[in-house]
Amino acid sequence: MQPTRSFTFSCLVLVVLIALSGYAFSATVAVGTCTKLAHFATIQLAVNSVPAGSIIKVCPGTYPEQVAIIAKNLTLEGIASPAGDAAVILPPATGLVANTTDVDTGNPIAAHLLVQNAGPVSISNLTVDGTGNALTDCSPDLRGILFQNASGTLNHVAVRNQVPNGIPSGCQIGESIYVQSAAGHSSTVTVQNSSVHNYNKNGITGNDLNTNLVLTSNYVQGAGVVPVPGAAQNGIQLGFGATGTIKSNTVIDNIYGDPKVAASANILLYDTAENGGITVTRNRVGNSQLPIALITLGDDGANLGDGVTVTNNDIFGTSDYDAIDVCTNGNTVTGNTIFNSAESGVHLDASCGIQFGGSTGNNNIATGNTMVESACAGILADTGTTGNTTSPNTYFTVPFPVTSSTASCPFVAGPMRAKAANKFSPAR
Repeated sequence: MQPTRSFTFSCLVLVVLIALSGYAFSATVAVGTCTKLAHFATIQLAVNSVPAGSIIKVCPGTYPEQVAIIAKNLTLEGIASPAGDAAVILPPATGLVANTTDVDTGNPIAAHLLVQNAGPVSISNLTVDGTGNALTDCSPDLRGILFQNASGTLNHVAVRNQVPNGIPSGCQIGESIYVQSAAGHSSTVTVQNSSVHNYNKNGITGNDLNTNLVLTSNYVQGAGVVPVPGAAQNGIQLGFGATGTIKSNTVIDNIYGDPKVAASANILLYDTAENGGITVTRNRVGNSQLPIALITLGDDGANLGDGVTVTNNDIFGTSDYDAIDVCTNGNTVTGNTIFNSAESGVHLDASCGIQFGGSTGNNNIATGNTMVESACAGILADTGTTGNTTSPNTYFTVPFPVTSSTASCPFVAGPMRAKAANKFSPAR
């Protein structure tokens, strides 16, 4: 019987070797010893060893490493186990190091979990924690999860503590989730049911033409009031030609300490794809400097960012500016409920056009909104804006339902207020 057992064992070894050999086979393996699967000591070793299409299951525990998934489609998932804690990726003991460069600026990036030239890559039930990153300067940029010319899905992930060396600073770096596409490439990433907090600069960012970011049912929390000269945080950003859908998210607590210097937004659309079909719907946003901002400053050409739909959002607690700043054209703002705006509920803003010799705040539909308590107007339509539809809406305890001047509003301002654009600080 001994030769039979030896033959059987040899066959099993051969099967495992073939499954991991890089041929046209996929495998299901584990990191850690909590299963009976073939297992590896580190996530990176598993990523390097398995063929494309494989599933890597990560046992509960902490993994001090910097992970890169390059040119390979994979599924990476933490194992839910009542006997253990979450699977947490921490920096190595020596800290994070630069492992790629930004496709737009060429600046070095230390990505804690890098997905590059790959896809689809599915990541779920994992925590990426930047505590102990040991980055002491304003370069390289610290990013928790970076998709670069890559596509995939993040589901039930937690991304936190993307603060260089753990000390908030004025360095405009430190983003939790970042998606970007170089010229001639594309990235489509879905982020859902995930938690993002304690970032230095941005929570979730999608930049560049051919980047499509779909955000659903996520929780994004900034630091609250960031003292000068700290970073001007943004909760969610689409920018520089990107498009996407922002639906059913909770985004709070993004406030820069001096509104004369910089402005933070919970949801910032900055020079996004022109008429790109972007929707911002059913989100809960508040306790912020400016909850929702649609901005174009012509950085990548005139008239970017038009044609956005902002609908059925609950907005509350605006500390310095308007609840919804519409500084592009041809947008639809309907069905939103707005409480306690420091200026207006909806601002049809002419100030962005002066940056590129054009005009903004025109041909928008702002109807069916309910506004309760604003320091100035329900709708502020800047002088010179045209083609806007601003009724019907419902107003309660609002000094001026619709106005084109802030001269009579109870805050220090004047009729020429629109000529001073908000100083947004997008990540790029």
